Amino acid sequence: MKATGSETSGGACPAAAAVLRAPSQYIRDGEQAPAGLSDAEKRAYGQVAFATYHRGYGVIQGTRPQTIGYSLADTPVGLAAWLLDHDTGTYEHLARLFAGQPYGAITPQDWLDNTSLYWLTNTATSAARLYWQQAVTGKNFYAPADVSLPAAVTVFPEEYVHAPRSWTEQAYHDLIYFNEAERGGHFAAWEQPQLFAEELRAAFRTLR
Repeated sequence: MKATGSETSGGACPAAAAVLRAPSQYIRDGEQAPAGLSDAEKRAYGQVAFATYHRGYGVIQGTRPQTIGYSLADTPVGLAAWLLDHDTGTYEHLARLFAGQPYGAITPQDWLDNTSLYWLTNTATSAARLYWQQAVTGKNFYAPADVSLPAAVTVFPEEYVHAPRSWTEQAYHDLIYFNEAERGGHFAAWEQPQLFAEELRAAFRTLR
């Protein structure tokens, strides 16, 4: 099962965001999408461009992970602030969560537990370094996949890149399941465990 989710915090593998026809190093900040793209493809192109150049935590972790790492290892308040401000959608959900509103299946204690795992194991810096390691090896989070094994993709509506089916089919040559879920975001398995489990069952049901 391939589904959009978290790199580090209880989500799924980030597959749906990795199916662009061209690696994001060929996408220039502010460039218009190429001609001939569908509306869904134009949206995804813009989302990848924004994620590449304007997601501050990703840019910093991709270029100066050790620098930010000193702050993450020095103070739990700094670590909590960094994890809270992961992306706009998640930040808004977490702010409402701590104000007493629901955020899927996640509770305030769940989020504190997740933050504590980084703090108690002192692994925030090494987690941040993943972005830098991708960059220095020439790899890219948004590089196109080229997979011939049976694959299933679920696109969650609050993920920051929505892979169109047209691009997904080019990346996964034996696509056995594709669905656009009604709920869920970057941490889909954490936010919506029941829905995520249903997507897994639907995907594997085709292989029985």
